[in-house]
Amino acid sequence: MVKAIRVHELGGPEVLKWEDVEIREPGQGEIRVKNKAIGLNFIDVYFRKGVYKASTMPFTPGMEAVGEVIALGPGVTDRKVGEVVGYAGGPMGSYTEEQILPANKVVPVPPSISPSIAASVMLKGMTAQFLLHRCFKVEPGHTILVQAAAGGVGSLLCQWANALGATVIGTVSTKEKAAQAKDDGCHHVIIYKEEDFVARVNEITSGNGVNVVYDSVGKDTFQGSLACLKTRGYMVSFGQSSGTPDPFPLSVLAPKSLFLTRPSLMQYTATRDELLETAGEVFANIASGVLRVRVNHTYPLSQAAQAHADLESRKTSGSVVLLP
Repeated sequence: MVKAIRVHELGGPEVLKWEDVEIREPGQGEIRVKNKAIGLNFIDVYFRKGVYKASTMPFTPGMEAVGEVIALGPGVTDRKVGEVVGYAGGPMGSYTEEQILPANKVVPVPPSISPSIAASVMLKGMTAQFLLHRCFKVEPGHTILVQAAAGGVGSLLCQWANALGATVIGTVSTKEKAAQAKDDGCHHVIIYKEEDFVARVNEITSGNGVNVVYDSVGKDTFQGSLACLKTRGYMVSFGQSSGTPDPFPLSVLAPKSLFLTRPSLMQYTATRDELLETAGEVFANIASGVLRVRVNHTYPLSQAAQAHADLESRKTSGSVVLLP
């Protein structure tokens, strides 16, 4: 038996229960991993609430963890017991002391990167990688808008986009978060509670608008994000922390010939090669100093409910890690 967080009914943070669960031996192509650090992501909240549907009930949430391989199933030749590996994006079930994973879904974690750092950055870092390099290729001279610039993904987007030579505009909710976003390479920070971000972006860009908006907020910012775009601009909607955006007619995109995409990490790391390349770029950029990972909050795994409550009430910034 091992301890894990289980969800028996959908709802608020209080539905996250700390329980004993049985764990089987790894099957064909699988490994058993003893988790050292578990990444908390907003997608975990979406599954807990039922915004996204879990395939079984009850279920163990969590899409990201780093741990030590403690057993190999039949047919696994490219992993070894004692190796530190990480995974992000699926299968769900990382809020546990030990878990069974497909060997082809994990990547080796370089010894220079601690489990906490790796667990805090794999999902968010790989998300930032595909958003900046593949959804829309950010290049020198581009101006971009990052909503929630002090969040886990937002912080990495600002740092990485700055290093790519873009002018970075970010929105945040407080002065403290504004200071962090500035530190992360945001050239212009907008505290959206104090000023209208659409008017401010218009002012910063001399009425031209931005090349791309990275929006993980959803409902509250969606229409404003579209308004900030220049002609043929890209609206990249990759989350909905404030709720799902309202439906809108396609004709809204027509006056400026806008592009709209709703990407997910799973489709950008679908093959083993894509996964290794994406994770490899993240680790390389941490090693080179382009990305500074902020693990601003750690909680015992047993207190996952408190961590969820703090994340949802915007008390956190940067990354949050759960420790078994």
